[in-house]
Amino acid sequence: MSSSSTDAPDPGPAGAGNGPAVSRREFDALFESVRTWGRWAPADRGAWNRVTADHVRRAAARVRSGTVVPMALPWNTRPGPDNRRPALHHMTDVGDVESPEPSTHKDFIAADYHGKAVTHLDALCHIAYRGQLYDGRTAREVVGAAGARFGAVSALGPLATTGVLLDLPAVLGVGWLEPGQAVHAGDIAAAEKALDVTIGEGDAVLLRTGHARRRETLGAWDADTASAGLHVDAVPLLAERGIALLGSDGDSDVRPSPVDGVHSPVHALAVAAMGVPLLDNLDLEELSAATAEAGRYEFLLVVAPLNVPGGTGSPVNPVAVL
Repeated sequence: MSSSSTDAPDPGPAGAGNGPAVSRREFDALFESVRTWGRWAPADRGAWNRVTADHVRRAAARVRSGTVVPMALPWNTRPGPDNRRPALHHMTDVGDVESPEPSTHKDFIAADYHGKAVTHLDALCHIAYRGQLYDGRTAREVVGAAGARFGAVSALGPLATTGVLLDLPAVLGVGWLEPGQAVHAGDIAAAEKALDVTIGEGDAVLLRTGHARRRETLGAWDADTASAGLHVDAVPLLAERGIALLGSDGDSDVRPSPVDGVHSPVHALAVAAMGVPLLDNLDLEELSAATAEAGRYEFLLVVAPLNVPGGTGSPVNPVAVL
């Protein structure tokens, strides 16, 4: 995929389709309405506490063909308008030592992964709103230079549950949603009907906007300023259904943000209010094709983040098993 800024496409009119606008006062009321603080123990697993052994068994029972679909983007070391902090990859051993046998080949990888180029999981310590993390912990008190003492990715562990793909371009008969196009609660309900799925408690919801296909076709653009994603008015529906995980081929938020003074309002609602970790920058193109061929949009989803004590998240390669 091209990542050169010289062929970055015009993402369209800023804010086109991202409304209606939401005031800070309205957003704060919405935050309170979906908040689940004090509901679970351990609190720093948040909504992942919803996923019981029964949920895992039901998810595993959805496997029919055994087709395994990975959802991680390639490790991106090329700078571009959507990759200002490229990941690192270099060889540390190229097997040039003649003895003793066997020779080895080793490499080094690193990433400042909370951006637009690396598929990753956001843990609960990643997002604070008005200075507070999920469950009301004060960010200044529990997050420091050594990492987080609450809500770290190491507290989450692996997740296996039912995944639901909301393939909006497939529903609408388009290649992709344009940057700045918002997905509302009514769009989610229409997608459920069209795809014959129902989002249930403990499910992982994956929203496909066609981001990767648009980037492949037209080139990279600055997704921090313009991206398709959820409007905040879609979040109460997801909260009502009791989801455990939310992911997208963008980062779930529509941009520009419809909320005055809040750059990533869906992040704030999902992570800080609801305790729902996020999967950002998924590649959902192969999954879109596989689910269309199978004629079903529910599957076993497995996410295994790295065990990083105090970490705010982790690069991941989630897999869907159909």
